[in-house]
Amino acid sequence: MKEYINPKKENWEELLKRPTESLHDIRKIVQPIMDEVKNNGDSSVKNYTEKFDGISINDLLVTKKEIEAASKKVDQKLKDAIKVAHENITRFHKAQKITDLRTETMPGVLCERKSVAIPKVGLYIPGGTAPLFSTVLMLAVPAKIAGCKEIVLCSPPDKEGNIHPAILFTAELAGITKIYKVGGAQAIAAMTYGTESIPKVDKIFGPGNQYVTAAKQLASLDGAAIDMPAGPSEVLVYADEDANPAFIAADLLSQAEHGVDSQVIFVTTAQDIIPTLQKEIYHQLSELPRWEIADRCLQNSAVFILKEEKECIDLINIYAPEHLILLTKNAREIADKIENAGSIFIGYYTPESAGDYASGTNHTLPTNGAARAYSGVSLDSFIKNITYQEITAEGLQKLGPYVEEMAEAESLRAHKNAVTVRLNSIKN
Repeated sequence: MKEYINPKKENWEELLKRPTESLHDIRKIVQPIMDEVKNNGDSSVKNYTEKFDGISINDLLVTKKEIEAASKKVDQKLKDAIKVAHENITRFHKAQKITDLRTETMPGVLCERKSVAIPKVGLYIPGGTAPLFSTVLMLAVPAKIAGCKEIVLCSPPDKEGNIHPAILFTAELAGITKIYKVGGAQAIAAMTYGTESIPKVDKIFGPGNQYVTAAKQLASLDGAAIDMPAGPSEVLVYADEDANPAFIAADLLSQAEHGVDSQVIFVTTAQDIIPTLQKEIYHQLSELPRWEIADRCLQNSAVFILKEEKECIDLINIYAPEHLILLTKNAREIADKIENAGSIFIGYYTPESAGDYASGTNHTLPTNGAARAYSGVSLDSFIKNITYQEITAEGLQKLGPYVEEMAEAESLRAHKNAVTVRLNSIKN
């Protein structure tokens, strides 16, 4: 990890740059995939699956028999853990339901807002080096609670043409039956335009690599809504002098093992803990099965040693991390000062892993600085709010003249007339 001691504030943004490729360059690769799937449907999906995943797939839809067989392959302890996570995530997302709004803004003028589920949603579940069955829970649970009528799940197949058993078990537990063996940009394209096998959806959810992210952004320009621009994962850990170096190292490495394009940032005012932390990182790193991935990630990562807490908070808000871990005595106080973060983990005993799997919060979060404007996935992500208004004759007599005046001032005479003809009918 690169080490920066009291760098000038004007240099922070440059030093905090994510290790991402140019989106413009990635789009050049992804756009032809989107176009071909749009024009050729299943045949292009299958061709790209063979090209990128190294397997020829005849039937994209996962059968009920395949789901049942996969479920038998999942260890019972893992099943029990997934069920606990499912319960906690369900509990937290059910608590996010809001009541419909109904208010009379003036006598005879009734305004309402109601939440309505997005009818058709697509869930993208990454496979690759770490099949994220936990992401199934994070997306399927709120989709089901919201009441989405059609839920489509896409995940890349392995070299034998199968989706990871834990992904299929979790999907079944969450009540998802339309599961397709397709990943990458071709999966996003299929859900955007629809193919012979895969339905077109209204909104696409799920994290992925930079190619999936680029495909989602292109999809958003062509009719499909997306959850957020979520790309490679990242964490910022802020610790004080009392933090356990083993905790810090574990949190940094748990993020680093996601992928070589992930990023971890460590911020502290306690320079004295750095030597011990470095030893702890290398000790834990040597015992990880994915140590090579984590090691490469650490090369794109950095340590910032700053003078005071306020500077650390400022740096956090500039970076806008996907995950923020606060290993400090006054973690709650600091959390209240954070404006930009996807999810915050407060205190010495709150690892990011808890939120990634089973505490109940959602782990599908904005990355690459998008936390400045985007929220993580929640129940709200799967609903839309429709407003209603109902005006009585008496209400229009009170409100109408103001509307006429405003429409006249904007030279929108037909707008004015829509009120005037009604008022005239009431007078007559």
